[in-house]
Amino acid sequence: MANVSQLIRRQSSRELSAQKSIDRLELELEARLVPTTEEVPDYGATNHAFEASTPTAPEGPPKGTSVDGAAAKEDGAPPGGAEGEERESWDSKLQFLLATVGYAVGLGNVWRFPYLAQKNGGGAFLIPYFVMLTFMGLPLFYLELAVGQRLRKGALGAWHQVSPGLGGVGVASAVVSFSVALYYNTVIAWCLYYLFQSFQYPLPWWDCPHAVGVVEGNDTSLIQECDRAGPTQFFWYRDALDITQDIDHPGSFNWKIAGCMAVAWLLIYVCIMKGIVASGKVVYVTAVFPYLVLLVFFCRGVTLRGMTDGITHLFTPRWEMLEDPVVWLEAGTQIFFSLGLAFGGLIAFGSYNPVNNNCLRDAVLVSITNCFTSLLAGVVVFSILGFKAHETHDRCLAERNSTIITLLEDAPANANLTSLLTSRNITLPVCDIQEELQKSAAGTGLAFIIFTEAINQFPLPPIWAVLFFLMLFTLGADSQFGTLEGVISSLIDLKVLPQLRKEALSALVCVVCFVLSLMFTHGTGNYIFQLFDSFAGNIPLLVIGLMECLGVSYVYGIKRFASDVELMCGSRPSLYWLVCWKVVSPLLMVTILTSYVVKLALDGSDYLAWNSAAGASVNLKWPTWALVVALFMVLIPLIWIPLVPIFNLLGMPLLSEEEPAWFPEKELRSAQDVTPQRFTALERALLCLSVSTESLRGGEGRGEGGGEGGGEMSSHNSQQALLPPHSTKRTTTSPKPPQPSPNSLKPDTGGKGRKTERRQSEDRHRKKEDKAGNRKSM
Repeated sequence: MANVSQLIRRQSSRELSAQKSIDRLELELEARLVPTTEEVPDYGATNHAFEASTPTAPEGPPKGTSVDGAAAKEDGAPPGGAEGEERESWDSKLQFLLATVGYAVGLGNVWRFPYLAQKNGGGAFLIPYFVMLTFMGLPLFYLELAVGQRLRKGALGAWHQVSPGLGGVGVASAVVSFSVALYYNTVIAWCLYYLFQSFQYPLPWWDCPHAVGVVEGNDTSLIQECDRAGPTQFFWYRDALDITQDIDHPGSFNWKIAGCMAVAWLLIYVCIMKGIVASGKVVYVTAVFPYLVLLVFFCRGVTLRGMTDGITHLFTPRWEMLEDPVVWLEAGTQIFFSLGLAFGGLIAFGSYNPVNNNCLRDAVLVSITNCFTSLLAGVVVFSILGFKAHETHDRCLAERNSTIITLLEDAPANANLTSLLTSRNITLPVCDIQEELQKSAAGTGLAFIIFTEAINQFPLPPIWAVLFFLMLFTLGADSQFGTLEGVISSLIDLKVLPQLRKEALSALVCVVCFVLSLMFTHGTGNYIFQLFDSFAGNIPLLVIGLMECLGVSYVYGIKRFASDVELMCGSRPSLYWLVCWKVVSPLLMVTILTSYVVKLALDGSDYLAWNSAAGASVNLKWPTWALVVALFMVLIPLIWIPLVPIFNLLGMPLLSEEEPAWFPEKELRSAQDVTPQRFTALERALLCLSVSTESLRGGEGRGEGGGEGGGEMSSHNSQQALLPPHSTKRTTTSPKPPQPSPNSLKPDTGGKGRKTERRQSEDRHRKKEDKAGNRKSM
């Protein structure tokens, strides 16, 4: 930012002062008054592309300042538009980290990872889990943060600037985020309903009389259904969901869930209506509170009887499971979705960071935190499930012993127990702790059935229920912030309803989402939720993630992208990251995608339906119309990926061209002390680069062969460095001719050339000040 005098000089250089009256100028200065360069923090209310007064680039940003704010340009305004582009910014680095952790750590860490681990080999599942994290999840996480930080836009605007042909990737991300936000908020509404029900003692799912009394009096059929199902399962299916027998029977409108849905969307809107200025402050509570609750449950869980059996069951390795390709498939999908990749939220979050932020460190820190949370949640869940299994085992033994004693009391003294059971057609229950542990459900079943049943056994169960469902609410809300940010930032970049302020646009998005989410409040709401959960995100997100890696590596060029990352972070991405982006991660995503499609084709897909007669859930196949809807869920976002380049070729672009955001390459190059360096022979071989590869720093080297997109790019067009040559737009804001790139010169003795250039610029600046003083004295 600049002070008043700096802002006036900036406007003069843009030849705007003559057109503005004194009153208008004073109003503008009052509205945009900002601290001086020395006072600018790394983070602030805005990232405003401005022009400082000094004509030379400083050796480095002052301590506590952002290169984004301290950089200067000699040739007038930055080419990001005549007035620059106002963009929100995180108030602090901690706020960004908490928001990103809250976005990445969601409900899947608590209820999906423990289920997948015990189902797919226990401790052996950690091997494919960490392999997929290392070679697919973490590289893509790093890539998205870097793209957002470099381009200062949401997913749609970012990928359109990488290449007009990739604009459809951003549109697809926004469409998927919208679809996922619809059904994800349904889980938040369910959590709110259980949270409201938890403020009573005894809990309504404590036993059947209470559960039946909540629904509709003491109906005999409901009592029998509750006896067969158990109070917690009955309360979930019959009271909370009021579910029908299958997806073909719509059932009645569930006004209780609809009311919770309205409250959920209202709370989400209040948190996001001011953008990250508001939601960034909310994350101090929503991101930290789940960890406090998990630690409380951990301390409680490790003191419970049966804790050891539960944790042992979770982490006992079954190595033979590693031979099953489905295990690797589910590990990859869990990593992909638990980190929130390809939704566009990470790109939007990264765009609010200063340009000199170390996005590599952030990506590693958040990814490790996400995995640690999954492991912690697994220990907590299975320590409590071990306790529940022991309680169920004890009741089973008591029932078995009671049956045996009753039979022996009525039988002759020398009667055989087996013959007595056969003659009276009585089957003794089988009491096995391991079998009870295997019954742990995934997803909503784990949270709303298994865990609530375990909470019933705690002292003061309402307190534990409130803590648990409040934790689930905050976990879901954090992830929802990032998902909706991907939608809203894309709408802003697309300039849909440009006359609306961001608050009004956020309100419109939330209202539309609420109206559409009413489809989840009927008797088939849970079935429609399962349909969205199975098809709305899986295949589209994998394809989008694949296109992101291919776009950066082969369309824009891995060399240029590495150059941009080095300017921001101060060091070039290592060979590991470059190989993952260009080869390993795309291959893993193609393998997962192919395996997923083959698995669907061979095994089909089914859903859990409630059988009231049996008092249990059963697997049913999707009807034909549901599969058609699922196909549309997959195709609607993906159709934009080829549609946008096709319309570009026909001369009817769907996305309008935008000026790129200002990026101070010259200042970053000086501050980070970037020096030319060539790829090594090993790097050229592994990345399939030509031997004549130019400096990684300049971004002006010719094509690398294949998909690098040749051409030259000089530093005076550094604001467009992430644009391929065919999409670079010439700007006319600067009256001076382009200066030759410092990278086009051969590097001499270290920084001697830069020091000489800086000294000459200082001399020119001093002469200008002397002339200005002489004119003033005259």
